[in-house]
Amino acid sequence: MSDAITIHQGDWEELGETAGPIRHRVFVVEQKVPEEEEWDGRDAISLHFVAYRDEVAVGAARLLPDAHIGRVAVLAEARGQGVGQRLVAAAVEAARTQGHPSVELSAQLHALPFYEQLGFEAYGDDFLDAGIPHRNMRLSLVD
Repeated sequence: MSDAITIHQGDWEELGETAGPIRHRVFVVEQKVPEEEEWDGRDAISLHFVAYRDEVAVGAARLLPDAHIGRVAVLAEARGQGVGQRLVAAAVEAARTQGHPSVELSAQLHALPFYEQLGFEAYGDDFLDAGIPHRNMRLSLVD
């Protein structure tokens, strides 16, 4: 099957060597996020997800212990192909499995429609994170 997307889940020790360069390329290089803001010290306590397309790592995300999804990054050449959706779905499912009633994330404003398609609802005011406008979003995991 061509362009098959698979998601690997694990801790930073397992996936950091793969997830780190993806995040660096997307956030630090492309979006000019300062290194010290990207590497916030919370990777060791997070559950990580790496997306592979045809066995090549093309995306990453993490789930914090408080059910916050973050650091969703997809390499430019893999955008628009469902990689981000699969990463977020894996993180949502992991939060559900952990028993969280909802998941939250801070979305860059341009990404609001992407997350809304996945069922997230924006709340609160816009704010700057690493100089980039964001808004908080939440997805309930209870019926």
